[in-house]
Amino acid sequence: MNRASSSMTRVIMAAVLLNLSLGPTAAYAQQAITIRLSHLGSPGSLYGIVSDRFANEVNDALAGRLEVKVFHSGQLGTDEQMVKGITAGAAEMWLAGTVMSTVDQKFGVFEMPYIIVSRPHMRNVTESKEVQRALFEGLPRNGLRVLGVWENGFRHVTNNVRPIVRPEDLRGIKLRVPGGVWRLKMFQAYGATPSPLSFKEVYSALQKGVMDGQENPFGTILGEKLHEVQKHLSLTGHVYTPAYLVVNESVWQRLSPDLQSTIARTAWALGDFARTEGERRDKEAIGKLAPFMSANEVDKEAFIKASGAIYEEFGKQVPAGAELIRLIQSLR
Repeated sequence: MNRASSSMTRVIMAAVLLNLSLGPTAAYAQQAITIRLSHLGSPGSLYGIVSDRFANEVNDALAGRLEVKVFHSGQLGTDEQMVKGITAGAAEMWLAGTVMSTVDQKFGVFEMPYIIVSRPHMRNVTESKEVQRALFEGLPRNGLRVLGVWENGFRHVTNNVRPIVRPEDLRGIKLRVPGGVWRLKMFQAYGATPSPLSFKEVYSALQKGVMDGQENPFGTILGEKLHEVQKHLSLTGHVYTPAYLVVNESVWQRLSPDLQSTIARTAWALGDFARTEGERRDKEAIGKLAPFMSANEVDKEAFIKASGAIYEEFGKQVPAGAELIRLIQSLR
């Protein structure tokens, strides 16, 4: 080996040793990073609008270093598949709703009927350090982390059988619900026959009569064209569902602190935008749904009265569940 070759070999070896000494985090940071963000909403939905805005803001701030790519309409999997996938490292980022109660049962507190009374109330809950500690601190041990709390919204019942005014009007109605034990328990207590079903299958199930009805926010009902296969819209507002921007914890730990800071700051700040946009879209959607569906007000006091046993069961079954209910109610 001549002197030039020997010198080149030493340079290469030094570079290799330097890279090894930096470890996986630094090596990862030297690459252009792609983060896939998956959600179930269609293009133009509230999920879609807020996810796209998040991606645009992060991509502008971190141009050349990190890019968020958004995948809509469940292209990367269902909620249930995403729960399994993101904790196993198969996906980087995901927008989750009700299904979070299957990750940690404390998230079922948002399945308690009428526990959230308004968007300002939800903002107080989101900003509460006590709530954040109760819900978010243990998640990294399960392989994921919540970066922001956005919105799915206040949910309402639609069906093809009858207007729903009181809980007993739900008796015998086959109702599609998302995954999550407490939504099942709630509608069972009201007398309905609820069944979990993948969101992708809802339209077809309603169209074919496999399901009589479903429950979702106004924007989802309109965006997914459920008004084409449903007659009655009952303004129950029975549950407010937050949307959680979730990231895979192992991916998160491989990002440099400045990347983490930009992503987390952007994600959290968009909570206010999501709630404001959700309120605006609610007003817009109800006007568009009215010509196609028969809308009716409900006896909310009757629904609240019929929900007492669910609160009691949650408080007994979920560790510190009763305290979490009281905390959230105190922030109204």
